Amino acid sequence: MFFLLSKTLGYFVVPSNLIIAIGLAGLVMLFTRFRRLASWLIVTSLVLTALVGFSPLGRILLLPLEQRFPPWDASRGAPTGIVVLGGAISPEVSVAHGVVALNGAAERITVAAELAHRYPSARIIFTGGTSSLDPNEPLEAPLAVKEFEALGVAHDRITAEEQSRNTVENAVFSRLLADPKPGERWLLITSASHMPRAVAAFRAAGFPVEAYPVNWRTSGPSDASRLFASLSEGLAVTDYAAHEWLGLAAYRLTGKSSVLFPAP
Repeated sequence: MFFLLSKTLGYFVVPSNLIIAIGLAGLVMLFTRFRRLASWLIVTSLVLTALVGFSPLGRILLLPLEQRFPPWDASRGAPTGIVVLGGAISPEVSVAHGVVALNGAAERITVAAELAHRYPSARIIFTGGTSSLDPNEPLEAPLAVKEFEALGVAHDRITAEEQSRNTVENAVFSRLLADPKPGERWLLITSASHMPRAVAAFRAAGFPVEAYPVNWRTSGPSDASRLFASLSEGLAVTDYAAHEWLGLAAYRLTGKSSVLFPAP
């Protein structure tokens, strides 16, 4: 139920969807007696589109997410295992073209492969089934195993978790597979902006992990004053950041996290 609700509500609260909905409502109302209100809605939609698309709002929202967990400190020694969250592969594109098609979160895979070579005794768990509401969509985990093997990671070191549909399930199923023992050290690899929500889910599942953020989209505080070069980029970044913040709020409200904004 949580998965279905999150997917449904998530579509309607995306900033760009809300903005265009305001404009479309205005267009419809132009043909009614509420033409004054319609004009106001259309203008509001255009102003919000420009503001969200070109202003640094998206980066301002991303910065605290990406800076919450620092880069992993390797000085403490080798990890017992590495959990890699799905989201780095486009399953439909991969199946359509017969290749493993990596997307903008590719570092989740490539960095995990680098760590696998650096720490040859570490176990690798890739967790990711499908986030689609369509159960017939191709799974990501088998494709990830194929890519890890292509990057030189032995098949017997990789455990593929194919059931999870969201971050909460990533954490629950990964813990069952890892069965972590006291004193073991497990790394969690995911995008820096997604790390707070991922850590919240893993802590709630009783799986202590060490954050290994990758795939940063911001370079530092100076980005808070840098405009976007294109409307589409600004809207996309704002949508992505809003998704993470809303996810954190949803986890806290539904009891899937004991805090709103998890810290190291």
